[in-house]
Amino acid sequence: MSDNEIGTPLLDVSNLSVHFGSSGLLRRRSVLRAVHEVSFGLNPGETLGIVGESGSGKSTTARAIARLVDASAGSITLDGADLLAARGSRLRRMRRDIQMVFQDPYSSLNPRRTIAASIAQPLLNHGLVSPRETDAVVAELLEQVGLPQSAAGRYPHEFSGGQRQRVGIARAMATGPRVLICDEPVSALDISIQAQVVNLLGDLQERTDVAMLFIAHDLSVVRHVSHRVAVMYLGSIVEIGPSEEVYTNAAHPYTMALLDSAPEPDPAHERGRERIVVRGEIPSAVNPPSGCAFHTRCWLYERLGEPEECRTLSPALTESTGGHQASCHFSHEAANHRPARAALAVPTTRRRFGA
Repeated sequence: MSDNEIGTPLLDVSNLSVHFGSSGLLRRRSVLRAVHEVSFGLNPGETLGIVGESGSGKSTTARAIARLVDASAGSITLDGADLLAARGSRLRRMRRDIQMVFQDPYSSLNPRRTIAASIAQPLLNHGLVSPRETDAVVAELLEQVGLPQSAAGRYPHEFSGGQRQRVGIARAMATGPRVLICDEPVSALDISIQAQVVNLLGDLQERTDVAMLFIAHDLSVVRHVSHRVAVMYLGSIVEIGPSEEVYTNAAHPYTMALLDSAPEPDPAHERGRERIVVRGEIPSAVNPPSGCAFHTRCWLYERLGEPEECRTLSPALTESTGGHQASCHFSHEAANHRPARAALAVPTTRRRFGA
């Protein structure tokens, strides 16, 4: 489902930039471009997965949308309302509609508060229930995330990591949000527990039609939960489109390298195939490369004889088919130069993770 299919998206992020500056007496001011001109839309009941290396700007983008860090430029609208201009009671009301599930379920819960108190806090802060109603509402929320009512009186340290993340999800869903931001929600959990949490999020989305922004490193998790996928590199989106299209017809060399890093299920094929290698570390966001930010590590740039436009011109996101966009001067040639590998089978509709 693309933004254009149903008109204006519920959440509209346009040219969002987040820059952090520092200065000193003996040095000039430097600016770190954590996020630079990021744009996307998110519709009700849709999940947009965001992938990329550490330092690519995924979490900063999420925190800017949640108003946990200040945006330097751009706009964010929620159902047509300007989120960045909101102040006071208006911002408080809009924050009910955008909630976050954090990576570490233990550090995001107050160890001195019972589970009931943690879940009830947003309900009471926003005046959604009276104190006498909280027990019943908390019990209902615990049931929705698969925890018994007896969990209400216990403390975070008495639960496993997966159970604590369920508590975090219950707290996030307490206000009835329209947008749920999941920032690496399963990366700190065991593989078997990841499947349970991912399936829980899918079930909640089906019941509530909440829009979901899902940030993760694990490509297989993103593949299963997302309707669309955005790939970020050095603070910018370099490819975005429907999940099936991105996974089977990746158009950006960086996306191809990320997909190629996943092991093949057939050991014999895995041993014999040529793998795309991305050399070096992600460049500094304080002093990013000129031209295409990825050209200093790009395998296609090397194979094409280091074209000048890669060093001097910043490529814009260009649409190929069906809302699939990539920012590469030579995306039309990338598929012809990549090493051969088995096709990535991607379901046309989401299925339960681990099934």
